[in-house]
Amino acid sequence: MNIILQQNSSHVNYEPVQMTKKTLAENLAKNLKALRGDQTQGAFARKLGISRATLNRLENNSQNTTLKTLDQITKSLKCDIGELFR
Repeated sequence: MNIILQQNSSHVNYEPVQMTKKTLAENLAKNLKALRGDQTQGAFARKLGISRATLNRLENNSQNTTLKTLDQITKSLKCDIGELFR
């Protein structure tokens, strides 16, 4: 739980506020888009060893992925799986 400072005209309140967290799929989508940068989806998908359609669905958070696909992506990017979900 986080504490958010809320200021009224006469005083300051410290109230606990529930912060919304992104889902793993949302984090994966955001990170894949960031890693792709200016590359086309086709070019980045080839680099990752997955289809452009799969990359498109992952970036749009419209598909659950498999461990096999995640393994392929992490091997291609030479990164730890946790880095894709931060």
